[in-house]
Amino acid sequence: MRPTHELRNISEIRTFYRTNDEPIYFVGPTPFNLLGLDRWVRNFNYLTYYDPWDGEHPRMITPQRDPGKTFTSAEEITNHLLTCDEARTKLAARGGTPRVMAVFIDEETEAICADLGYRLTLPPVALRKRLDSKLETTRLGNEAGAPSVPNTLAAADSYADLLRIAGETGLGDDLVIQLPYGDSGKTTFFVASQADWDKHAMDLAGVEAKIMKRIRNTALAVEGCITRHGTIVGPFMIDLTGYDTMTPYKGGWCGNDVFPEVMTAKQRAAATALVRKLGDRLALEGYTGFFEVDTLIDLDTDEVYLGELNPRISGASPITMVTAGAYADLPLYLFHLLEHMDVDYTIDTDEINERWSELAAIDQWSQLILKQPEDAVSQIHAAPRTGTWAIQPGGKLEYRRPSRDWHGLQDDGDLFFMRVYGPGDYLFKGADLGIVMAKTRMQTDDPKTLTPRCEQIVAGLRSQYVSSPLGQAPMPMPALLGSKAL
Repeated sequence: MRPTHELRNISEIRTFYRTNDEPIYFVGPTPFNLLGLDRWVRNFNYLTYYDPWDGEHPRMITPQRDPGKTFTSAEEITNHLLTCDEARTKLAARGGTPRVMAVFIDEETEAICADLGYRLTLPPVALRKRLDSKLETTRLGNEAGAPSVPNTLAAADSYADLLRIAGETGLGDDLVIQLPYGDSGKTTFFVASQADWDKHAMDLAGVEAKIMKRIRNTALAVEGCITRHGTIVGPFMIDLTGYDTMTPYKGGWCGNDVFPEVMTAKQRAAATALVRKLGDRLALEGYTGFFEVDTLIDLDTDEVYLGELNPRISGASPITMVTAGAYADLPLYLFHLLEHMDVDYTIDTDEINERWSELAAIDQWSQLILKQPEDAVSQIHAAPRTGTWAIQPGGKLEYRRPSRDWHGLQDDGDLFFMRVYGPGDYLFKGADLGIVMAKTRMQTDDPKTLTPRCEQIVAGLRSQYVSSPLGQAPMPMPALLGSKAL
């Protein structure tokens, strides 16, 4: 039922969602990003390609898979789900006009939803693509007063040309180069020598890129939501990157930690202000709703810099949705929904940001993104079940019970594992095994070292996979949990 008056506070917004009669579907390869929102929103469902619960999740729709069908992108999976007969029949049987949300969309997705009469509840694809460029993010951030690490936007034809450009802009000779698009560290290159350049010359030569001074930094991820009343900033979480037990990519994202000491009060205030400035600038471009930002803290100067922008639902969302701020008010993504559901409402974004900043000092959550690091191809015969696992004395993992999400975790003795690839699927370099959610830190204060508990969890879950090598590799599926863009 639509509200007949302006929603005046968080309590009334909660009531609106608890009585929502519009069918809402999160569509994609997995339900990972928004898993658990069905606790908050009536008629919230998941339309997915993989079913980690093997038919036991009551809000999950997973059409039968065609074993001969392959995909070259996650967008193709989204479009397949929206157009396959089984899914369309089930959505029609549930009635109403489906409202669609997804991470992976393209122009075809927009056309499909328009043709079917579905309501795509996201900013336009063309706008998202333009803002997704690391070069465009840098330009807009500069305009908004949200600067990046010292950099220049230029194309270098050779290593000598790169040194000339860097010298003219005072960036030194230890450099980080980012191409406009890419994820999971695949298009970020560290160049400090001719050999480094030669290794990546095919990717870098003659291509306009963001050429940055290399700094000692802590990378923090944060999600925000641009509303008509201003930008709301979620909790900051530290990135886990490049661990070879979880990802084959040197700069690859493989998880996050959020804990009280993740940043100082001064750093949090500076970073929040930076993200709000960027959000307000994006609003001028016509962007509304959810986005994710990487921020970098210079360990030598304590300066806070803008990293990169993901203008979409993010892989950091699972933590954002269960922090104390989410339960004090609403999960951040529900403010996105308000912006796209034609609802009149009022909120005080200054008050929400202040409260969430204070609550950030009491939370501890983590997630791990487990990918296949090895290059060999094999077929899976057995895999760990989705649900709650217990960490036994000595680090051994034991399956405890089925569970629909991680919202019920109470302490660091349990963890939630959501399987992605299961029996019958294939393991290959970069294949997505699953995710872990827990109320414990996964990385030590040394950003290059995992905690013993984390190492036990990764080893324990990986040991549950049983597979046999294949003589010939099948067509691999696209990476599904590749970056915080997910």
